Amino acid sequence: MATSIKLDEDLKNRIQHLANRRHRSAHWIMREAIREYIEREEARESFKQEALESWTAYQETGKHLTGQEVRNWLKTWGTEKETKAPSCHE
Repeated sequence: MATSIKLDEDLKNRIQHLANRRHRSAHWIMREAIREYIEREEARESFKQEALESWTAYQETGKHLTGQEVRNWLKTWGTEKETKAPSCHE
């Protein structure tokens, strides 16, 4: 898919400067920037969707963990006393 983007002169110059410093083409810099943006936004959307699903599940069941329960569990990570995730409760 061929696509064109209109950029102002300042942004074009910044892209070209970065491309020169990185020994890459301006095209490569723009593709990487777009790829990284899309990946970040997809991850953000996935996180948002997961949060909404969790909220819906909580509203339906009332099951949850407190912040303190989660913090206590996370403190065990990477230690000899690492524990499984606590069970949700009402």
